[in-house]
Amino acid sequence: MTHNLNWVANLLSNGQCDHLTLDWAKLKYEHTAALRSVLAETHPPTTGNLKLTAVKQVLKCARKLKLISIDDYEDAVSVPPLTGNTPPRGRLLQPEEIEALIRVCVESKTPSGTRDAAAIACLCAGLRRSEVVALNLKDYNAENGCLLVVEGKGKKTRQAYLPPGGTKLIDDWLGVRGRKAGPLLYRCVGKAIQTERITADALALRLIERGAAAGLGTFSAHDFRRTFISNLLDKGADMVTVQKLAGHADPATTAKYDRRGEEVKRKAVELLDGFGLKPELE
Repeated sequence: MTHNLNWVANLLSNGQCDHLTLDWAKLKYEHTAALRSVLAETHPPTTGNLKLTAVKQVLKCARKLKLISIDDYEDAVSVPPLTGNTPPRGRLLQPEEIEALIRVCVESKTPSGTRDAAAIACLCAGLRRSEVVALNLKDYNAENGCLLVVEGKGKKTRQAYLPPGGTKLIDDWLGVRGRKAGPLLYRCVGKAIQTERITADALALRLIERGAAAGLGTFSAHDFRRTFISNLLDKGADMVTVQKLAGHADPATTAKYDRRGEEVKRKAVELLDGFGLKPELE
């Protein structure tokens, strides 16, 4: 949000203000309408609407603090959101790509390789990168492959389940890490294990390095999550179940991760036979 507000403040002040120095309470409809016009020309709808939302939330706070009149506030926030289709982000990871990644990790025969293979197993369970590095040893149940995921600021949890083979990768790491309480994934420097939590950014860099070693194309840690959701939907799992496993508050968010493509949709329509459209036999 700071980045978005700085961008808007810079635009509205011609580079003279940032999010802390712009007087947001002085914004009127002509300002937010002009902002929307610029965003429509320069940003995809999702990104543009994020900036509009940031501004509207600041104006809402200004209204609560009685820094802006009701009329000015309602006019300023009345600009509609941007519309249009945004190409889906990311891509699906193929099984052979994930196998190649894990193979590179295992064949390195280093503590970091064993750890990275365990991290990939967690990512394949649909976890966000930040959720993977936040896991503690106590959050892992080896008996049923369950991971207790703490969401957001720790006020909510959900249970995720490792795919087949995932428990072995984590157990192999625990054989190196040990069973002492603490973060599930430690930092590794050379062959030494440091008892401090690996960061999300460090994990992302490790995945890039492993991907390059495996000869993979560009991908991100979040592509594991996209693949997890799409594969579940492709196998016939219902949307509500997938939503709960992914930790989404809204099933519409889950639906955005669907990367199954048009061929799957075409085959789904072929299953329909109740419209009386079959040609009569001659």
